[in-house]
Amino acid sequence: MSKIELNHIDKFYGNNHVLKDLNLVIDDGEFMTLLGPSGCGKTTTLRVVAGLEKPQNGTITMGDKLVVNAKELFFEEPGKRGLNLVFQSYALWPHMTVFDNVAFGLTVKKLPKPEIEKRVMNALERMQIGGFAKRYPAELSGGQQQRVAIARAIVSEPKVLLLDEPLSNLDAKLRIDMRSEIKRLHHELGTTIIYVTHDQVEALTMSTKIAIFFEGELEQVAPPMEIYQNPISLRVADFIGNPKSNFVEGKAVREPSGQVRVNSDLGEMVFSPELFTEDMPESGEFDCVIGIRPEKVQVHRDPGPGRIEGHVYSVQSAGSDTTVQVNAGQSALLSKEIGIQFYNMDQKVYISVNPDKVNLFHKGTGRLIRKAVLDQ
Repeated sequence: MSKIELNHIDKFYGNNHVLKDLNLVIDDGEFMTLLGPSGCGKTTTLRVVAGLEKPQNGTITMGDKLVVNAKELFFEEPGKRGLNLVFQSYALWPHMTVFDNVAFGLTVKKLPKPEIEKRVMNALERMQIGGFAKRYPAELSGGQQQRVAIARAIVSEPKVLLLDEPLSNLDAKLRIDMRSEIKRLHHELGTTIIYVTHDQVEALTMSTKIAIFFEGELEQVAPPMEIYQNPISLRVADFIGNPKSNFVEGKAVREPSGQVRVNSDLGEMVFSPELFTEDMPESGEFDCVIGIRPEKVQVHRDPGPGRIEGHVYSVQSAGSDTTVQVNAGQSALLSKEIGIQFYNMDQKVYISVNPDKVNLFHKGTGRLIRKAVLDQ
């Protein structure tokens, strides 16, 4: 078992409180991505799990084994935690061949040579670089070097694989290719993976769960599409998504019937209580923010029921999709449409939004108070 539990972890660097009472459970076989802006604590979390950093407070267990108890100054050595770490820099030995780089850990353990050769070639074939076994790192591209680094990490069949921004040095095409390889690797091996990135596309496309950090605190842990469709706060909603989410301020009132009526530049919307969160005010008036993903904003050329008049501010076509910015009242709304669409600047258009597909946030607290209906 490689379930990992972090309980009440605090990490300080001098007076800088980097991790603040962190509680996180990573289930056996999970692909958990630690996501957040620079300096949020995600790499520190990885290093604490790896044993490269010692927290000042808290405990960590792996399976049924305690590996950290800060109060009693107990810290299991990194080499005894059953994990391997792949760094942003590939850290390959330049004087060794690809085969010897991957075999190094097994050689140190003094495994029989036939066993080493079998394991190494299996790892290289998994990463589709079996033909490069006799080459040296300097003879490889960046993407090939990254594959060698991952092959070296998986050859010892670790319980946990830690990946610290492993794709950030690759160009865009190679990043896409390597995402597919790593996701396939996780499917085949079933290894628990903890993956650190600031790239939300990597997080959304590869993970089984995402843990979002801000300023050393864990904001939300959930499957990727749950986070995308129902972010727990305004700052998560603003951080996740490209193009970014639309935010429209409104005035809300919780009526005696329990429903909430919201007026904004999108007109009037009425929400029934079924999808309200515990942060929804029980009664009265309050300021709110409507969150709408760009693909949920529909642009029409003709007026119709429930449609709001606006004017095209800009059009950006990428071939596969077109992003249109429409100004309606005091709000600027982005709409993402599939394929190539043609609009003129300042053209009058009409927009519509399905109330079932929007999030409602409390403006004062920034917390999600009404969820969207999930796409199935």
